[in-house]
Amino acid sequence: MKQYQSWGRYPKIDKDKQDIYHVYPDSFSFPDTNESATDAPLFLAYGQGRSYGDVCLNEDGILLDTQHLDHFIEYDKEKGILRCEAGVTFENILQLIIPHNWFLPVTPGTKYVSVGGAIANDVHGKNHHKAGTFGRYILKFELLRSNGDRLICSPTENSELFNATIGGLGLTGLINWVEFSLKKIPGSNIEQETIRFNNLKEFYSLSDESDKDWEYTVAWIDCLATGDELGRGLFIRGNHCESKKKHKFKTSKLSVPFDAPGFLLNKYTVNAFNHLYFKRPIKQFSVVDFDPFFYPLDSIAHWNRLYGKRGFMQYQCLIPTEHRETAMNEMIALIADSGQASFLSVLKEFGDIKSPGLLSFPRKGTTLALDFPNRGQKTLDLLNTLDTITLKYNGSVYPAKDARMSPDAFAQYYPNWKEFESFIDPSFSSNFKRRVRPSKK
Repeated sequence: MKQYQSWGRYPKIDKDKQDIYHVYPDSFSFPDTNESATDAPLFLAYGQGRSYGDVCLNEDGILLDTQHLDHFIEYDKEKGILRCEAGVTFENILQLIIPHNWFLPVTPGTKYVSVGGAIANDVHGKNHHKAGTFGRYILKFELLRSNGDRLICSPTENSELFNATIGGLGLTGLINWVEFSLKKIPGSNIEQETIRFNNLKEFYSLSDESDKDWEYTVAWIDCLATGDELGRGLFIRGNHCESKKKHKFKTSKLSVPFDAPGFLLNKYTVNAFNHLYFKRPIKQFSVVDFDPFFYPLDSIAHWNRLYGKRGFMQYQCLIPTEHRETAMNEMIALIADSGQASFLSVLKEFGDIKSPGLLSFPRKGTTLALDFPNRGQKTLDLLNTLDTITLKYNGSVYPAKDARMSPDAFAQYYPNWKEFESFIDPSFSSNFKRRVRPSKK
């Protein structure tokens, strides 16, 4: 049975606390709740549940499951334009377009996301410095509002609602279908170069050097290293290249069958892994398939179970360029000192390509993403302290990865919310929305 929870599996929602309605093409209409407007349950679209926190949860409300909106509508192989329903996943799309040497213009670190979810969270990837966010490539979509209106939204038609829906956390209505542009590529392989760096200063030097000639850049860092090695890690950069062999799409064979013991990921096991992982060749060049380059964790089904039954919390923040070195030094030193090891620690430089999204997260600066096993108040205290640093340096936190930021912090991270509020469908809400912007009494 499908589990309607977030990928971080925190917060926990009782399965009976969310009613589920399946959305089918052309025949869907909002269910009649037979309740007064003030007491009627609120709606929220649910795609693949790959958001980490509570933006995809709707306790005491109705989730609109879009898995049946999985049809392709139109595909122009010559121009690279695709129209599909909002429940189509990036995996579905890649299977269609890779044989014709097209690729997603922007992709996050998993292909198991729906197109509707990618718009709602305005996803970004390893090529932000070159391409910006996914929202930049949306040509139009149809938005179903709870009053029954079906609106075509584009940069020229209902443009304000178009901008609000991109990065709008699913609060402006139900996206039915989407049309967007693809990226032409020479083949399905990636020329990849991995370079070891010894501290944050070396990371910034490598990142700045790579921006011009490398389309994709990202770094793994050892969040437990201290002193002169603070922020050490592996810098990974890549470009599309020709492929001699036809790509074969495979299903994950590895799987985590049950929740791992809570003690599995601790500072000792993570430190041992980090030490071994860091001791790779100083510089290594290889040609790899696109799948492990973009989606290394997709090869392990249910990898989120590694964090145990209590789940985990991700913290992804952005720090403006002018404060990047000072803030990141503070953050990483704090994490190392806390002893709460992050198994997955990713560092990336965002470019200055602006998204049309009113609430879009990326802007020019450095983004740091960290996964922490949920150890209760101890973990919450650490993330709250990281918030203090992020706020001090005029940064922000990504809603798609959040499960605990305060209303005050959100208001400072996203001052555009006041403008955005007028575009929210009055019958749509989420756990995230009610947490960070509670209704006024």
